[in-house]
Amino acid sequence: MNRATVVAEALNLLDEVGLDAVSTRQLAKRLGVEQPSLYWHFRTKKDLLAAMAQAAMAPHANAPLPAPGDDWREWFLENTRSFRRTLLMRRDGARLHAGSTPTADLDRIRHKMSFLVASGVPEHDAQMAMLTAGRFTVGSVLEEQAGSGHGDGPDLPADTPLIDPESAFEAGLSLIVDGLTPRSTA
Repeated sequence: MNRATVVAEALNLLDEVGLDAVSTRQLAKRLGVEQPSLYWHFRTKKDLLAAMAQAAMAPHANAPLPAPGDDWREWFLENTRSFRRTLLMRRDGARLHAGSTPTADLDRIRHKMSFLVASGVPEHDAQMAMLTAGRFTVGSVLEEQAGSGHGDGPDLPADTPLIDPESAFEAGLSLIVDGLTPRSTA
């Protein structure tokens, strides 16, 4: 048993039972080991959850970085969509990711920020746009994974049209990019 095996099995457990039911006791049982054996790889459950969050983000973390000459708007849209798709790949993916610190992704984040600035987006605006898009995406996916992302809350009138989560996400994402566009020099 190695660290990668523990994380992979923990993610499988997450997909089966959800974040609230993931426990080191259940994980140890699935791996056929005693619970203290897990502490060899992860000192705390928080450490395990952080490793799970990092592993769950691998599809987005391995997505192509922007290249000089790319249209920053198209890249920004696709980058944010990739983040959303990745969060949706795992049950409770947004909850697992929320509050995590992307320490392994800092070079990629710096590259993305440099690309936006080189594309004419003021640095502060680029920072705020990345932060806003990230939080908007996590919040959207939290709502969607909780089953309340359809605009059909109990306090809405019966004739309120339903908005599917993807359409709502795309509308919000467009608002972020549209708000950023006038601030850029490109």
